[in-house]
Amino acid sequence: MGIKIHGIPHSGATLRVLAAAQEKELDFELVPVDLKSGAHKQQPFIYLNPFGQIPAFEDGDVKLFESRAITKYIAYTYESNGTSLVHNDGKQMADIGVWMEVEAHQFDPAASKLSWELVYKSFFGMEINNVVVEENEAKLAKVLDVYEARLANSKYLGGDSFTLADLHHLPGLHYLSGTKVKHLFDERPLVSAWCKDILARPAWEKVVALQKQA
Repeated sequence: MGIKIHGIPHSGATLRVLAAAQEKELDFELVPVDLKSGAHKQQPFIYLNPFGQIPAFEDGDVKLFESRAITKYIAYTYESNGTSLVHNDGKQMADIGVWMEVEAHQFDPAASKLSWELVYKSFFGMEINNVVVEENEAKLAKVLDVYEARLANSKYLGGDSFTLADLHHLPGLHYLSGTKVKHLFDERPLVSAWCKDILARPAWEKVVALQKQA
């Protein structure tokens, strides 16, 4: 049956899964989901994700939703393929796990709200809420201060190699790097170098190319 990723390449969560698949050099089919018609809230999609959100994922009999759970499945199931995104060593994996949690609970809430205000609203012709932007710019700055300190001790967030802890940030970094809050990354030299490094990865460039084709 092969691997199927159900979503659209303009969705940050879908991009996260596509990045993992590309890092693992997997053959997959991107199955478009028509959000305008509400296909994600109807069968057959809600059979794959009962919450009606993209992406959803199929690998033979395996059916998953939630992007970070999907990337973990890809990383462990296809451990011998492509880039090693996790570690078998308990301490190393614990470090990676900490920064995966930081991304999900500290970085992403602010980054997602900023992306909505500064990227998606412009696309939809909606008015930007500057109060929300200012609030979340301040929140993101505090998170990046912590990242700057962390990156003084290791090349990547989870250690000295690129892992899921870094990969999960790619959609947010991709969108925000084209907005006025880019200065938050540029002002922190270690964060800036880390961003340039991971955004230039060949696997991510393939994801961006796929997005441009859509």
